[in-house]
Amino acid sequence: MTRPSARLDRDLLARLMAVELTRFAADHPRSAALHERAKGSLLEGVPMPWMVKWAGPFPPYVAVASGAHFSCVDGHDYVDFCLGDTGAMAGHGPAATIAAVERQMRRGITHMLPTEDAAWVGEELTRRFSLGAWQFALSASDANRWALRLARHIIGRSKVVVHDHCYHGSVDEAIAMLGPDGSVVPVRGSVGPQVDVAQTTRVVEFNDITGLAAALADRDVAAVLLEPALTNVGIVLPEAGYLEAVRELTRRSGTLLIIDETHTICAGPGGATGAWRLEPDVLVIGKTIGGGIPAAAYGFSPEIAERIAGSIAVDDSDVGGIGGTLAGYALSLAAVRATLGEVLTDEAFGRMTALAERWEVGVNEVVHASGVPWHVTRLGARAEYHFMADLPRTGAEQWAHSDPELERFLHLWAMNRRVLMTPFHNMALMSPATTESDVDRHTEVFAQAVEALFA
Repeated sequence: MTRPSARLDRDLLARLMAVELTRFAADHPRSAALHERAKGSLLEGVPMPWMVKWAGPFPPYVAVASGAHFSCVDGHDYVDFCLGDTGAMAGHGPAATIAAVERQMRRGITHMLPTEDAAWVGEELTRRFSLGAWQFALSASDANRWALRLARHIIGRSKVVVHDHCYHGSVDEAIAMLGPDGSVVPVRGSVGPQVDVAQTTRVVEFNDITGLAAALADRDVAAVLLEPALTNVGIVLPEAGYLEAVRELTRRSGTLLIIDETHTICAGPGGATGAWRLEPDVLVIGKTIGGGIPAAAYGFSPEIAERIAGSIAVDDSDVGGIGGTLAGYALSLAAVRATLGEVLTDEAFGRMTALAERWEVGVNEVVHASGVPWHVTRLGARAEYHFMADLPRTGAEQWAHSDPELERFLHLWAMNRRVLMTPFHNMALMSPATTESDVDRHTEVFAQAVEALFA
């Protein structure tokens, strides 16, 4: 029987948080010592700025990771639902990827020349996404940057459209959002924007086809860069007919449609593009495909590939702002071939999606039994809970219902009970190595946290 809607006691939340912080510090003395040591040589004691966002007073330091688990230097084993924020979606150290990387390292790591693996990977990406002309990068950020350059190059227009609260890595044009008055402003926390982002970018709300039509009306937009579902702000799914309307509008206005599947690859072996039969002009896929080795790819429809082919002078092909010395290098493509061919298979996605459904059911049962006004959303092998009663329609709506204090507590509670969630939101990702017992462990821990907060 569902209780009446539960209310959060902020004083109780603060008391519980203090207890959990003390528990984490007591449980992780070696991680604490390593973090203090790192402060002497690393900015804020971490390799990357966002690592300060982990819920504890310092991050746990990893000793070894395998499959869907990792152990920290203090000897604790964790179920990992973060999985490198999709970078380890194949699981930590998948055997096939490791074997391929080891073989390739003995044959040469990089040499600015193609290998047979490149052709195989291109063929497999074509099978999954139905685009047939591929290029490679080391990150989705680079792939998105280069795709936007090529879009401006062949379309001859200056502007880009993105969604409010989107995420496309460190792409300058995409670090933009809507201000309170509807103007285009840098994302909150944007570090040192190189230009006024309103000069390069137009921002529209997700699921707002009228807003997109207005943004494209003057035909000065080279490309719409979008995730088929928002993910980094929290999962926001497209309404029925929205993506089809986007495709129709972009075609009518002569604008390229670039789909970034870096996170939405969780929807299936061909991402949302394959699952929902989308028809992008350009598609970007990032960190997932390398099984932990840096890798990304971007592919073009036949029509766009034909327009690009031969448009860049051979003598200028190395200085035009597209490509890098290690992009498409031998080790990366050996990893991609093994990961796509033997790990992230069609069959594996079926099992991963079933596990995410189990996660969704478990969390929903806790939510309904406790009466908390929260909602659970799933996208293929990824699922999360929102601090709102209904499905969010836009990124702004999801953002307005965020609760950093509550989120941090729930993440820390889970970490103290050896379950790791993605630090940026309440999202869990399944890997081929994840098990039903891993999922049930999260449900148990989540139920304990909700009971402590709302009993």
